[in-house]
Amino acid sequence: MALLSTIWGATWGRLVTRHFSHAARRGERPGGEELSRLLLDDLVPTSRLELLFGLSPCLLALRAARRSVARLLLQAGKAGLQGERAELLRMAEARDIPVLRPRRQKLDTMCRYQVHQGVCMEVSPLRPRPWSAAGEASPGDDPQQLWLVLEGIQDPRNFGAVLRSAHFLGVDKIITSRRNSCPLTPVVSKASAGAMEVMDVFSTDDLAGFLQTKAQQGWLVAGTVGCSRAEDPQSSEIPITSCLEFLWDRPTLLVLGNEGSGLSQEVQASCQLLLTILPRCQLPPGLESLNVSVAAGILLHSICSQWKGFPTEGERRQLLQDLQEPSARSERLSVAQHPGLSSGSEKERFTSAK
Repeated sequence: MALLSTIWGATWGRLVTRHFSHAARRGERPGGEELSRLLLDDLVPTSRLELLFGLSPCLLALRAARRSVARLLLQAGKAGLQGERAELLRMAEARDIPVLRPRRQKLDTMCRYQVHQGVCMEVSPLRPRPWSAAGEASPGDDPQQLWLVLEGIQDPRNFGAVLRSAHFLGVDKIITSRRNSCPLTPVVSKASAGAMEVMDVFSTDDLAGFLQTKAQQGWLVAGTVGCSRAEDPQSSEIPITSCLEFLWDRPTLLVLGNEGSGLSQEVQASCQLLLTILPRCQLPPGLESLNVSVAAGILLHSICSQWKGFPTEGERRQLLQDLQEPSARSERLSVAQHPGLSSGSEKERFTSAK
């Protein structure tokens, strides 16, 4: 019996060795489809990692190098990798990050059918930094500092869209309430087109106390309110003004509230001024307010258009003309370097990112 086992073991070993040697001569990876299936079935992220998805979030996460990356997953396909996908692969290889090529159906399942663009990464989570880590900034350092303060933003897509607008328009810092706020999830990163990967987001347990402290330091604390509240002057003792009439002449904290309830009474009481966006027509019930991410974009642009480095009217005309004349873009776009227009292709600076 022992002799038969020895003979069988030796025979099996020769067969396996012969199979692998034939596969190697054919240019195949040893193990063939069986090994490939094992690798693809082993793509479930571990409990301490999360799955970042989308081309821009993954690319910016690699560039920022703030996350630990376990694996890069690029959708398998016949066409070769080009452009930003090729850059992703080069960066991953330079950092010795394993790269796998699963099929689209596998990525769809892993991402729960989110729009992943054929790119995912297993990464460590990002967390908001405590406010104490941001350091102090004196109002005298720059009279046109603008910080965005978010209370209770819970929808990840709204949160991501707000971050994207804030980054584009050159907001200096983002501060969120720790309670009842959406964490920095992969959905937020995708909705921000990857802006979350390169921005510093801070949080505090005492948002009202933080605002009161900044007001004592000379900052203007400007809250926000819906147009229905603005039509009722008795609804608040705090002055309410249209964002178009607001004069940005000192460091300002712009405070946005929850998607449904707006600012809490405690936070609103800490504001010195309330800004609103006035409609151009009579609105039916239920349409008196804007989506918080849309409101954030309008308010921030209204304020930042007063920025001393914002492109002038003549420069804006030239920039728009350059968009229609591709041959002239590379020579002319350098005349107005706004913080939100300092990276990426020229067309992407004015259109939706991936």
